Amino acid sequence: MERVLLKLSGQALSKNGTGLDGKKLHDISLEIKALKESGYQIGIVCGAGNFFRGRTSSEYSMNRSVADNIGMLGTVMNALALQDSLEQVGLKSCVLSAISMPQIALTYSKPVCDEYFSKDYIIIFAGGTGNPYFSTDTCAALRASQIGAKKILMAKNGVDGVYDSDPAKNKNAKRYTILSYDEMIDKSLQVIDLSASLLCKENNLETIVFDMNKKDNIVKIMKDSSLGTIINVKGE
Repeated sequence: MERVLLKLSGQALSKNGTGLDGKKLHDISLEIKALKESGYQIGIVCGAGNFFRGRTSSEYSMNRSVADNIGMLGTVMNALALQDSLEQVGLKSCVLSAISMPQIALTYSKPVCDEYFSKDYIIIFAGGTGNPYFSTDTCAALRASQIGAKKILMAKNGVDGVYDSDPAKNKNAKRYTILSYDEMIDKSLQVIDLSASLLCKENNLETIVFDMNKKDNIVKIMKDSSLGTIINVKGE
C-alpha cells in the first residue's frame, strides 16, 4: 500500500489563524478518512503557527532555541487535537513525538512507526525533528523519507499552488504547474525552506502544493495533480 505524507499548517486547524477550530478539525478528518479509504497509508505532520512560530522569536527578544522548543510543543498540541478528531470519525491514529513525553504520546522510532503502520493506523508525527533550527517542512521531508513515502502533500490555506509572485498582491501572478527543486531555490520562491528542499531532492520526493480550503482537495489532488503545483527533482 502506498504511503503519503500530509503536511498541514497550524492555521489549517484554527479559526482566524489562531487556536483550534472544531469544525475545521472535523472537516479535515473527513477528508483524511476519504484519502485513507481510497487505499493509502498516511503520515501527517502539523505545523504550529496557530500557537507560536519559532522564527518570530525576535519579536519577544527570545533565544531562538527556546522559541523553537515552544513551537515544537505547539505541534504536539495540534497533533493530539487531530488524533482525537480522527478517532471521532472512526479512524485509528496515534501520535509519535520526537520529544519524549510518554504520558501523552508515543516516542518516535522507526520500529514503532512500522508497527503502527502494520496495524493500519494513521500516524501523526509531532515535536518536529526534536531539534531547534529545523522547520516542520524539514520534519515532513525527513519523516516522508523515513517511512518510504514518495509524495508530500503540502496543504496550503487559500493558495492553489506555487506562483511567480504573490497572487494576493499581483492579479497577473503566474501559477506553476511543475517545478524542479533547483528552480524553486534559484527563483527564491520560498515554498519550503532550503533544508527541506535539499532533503526532498536527495531522497527523490515529490511535493504537491495545493489549496486545502477547497472541499475534497486532499483526495482530488492525488488523482489530478494539475489542481496544484508539483515540485520534483527533474521538474517534469
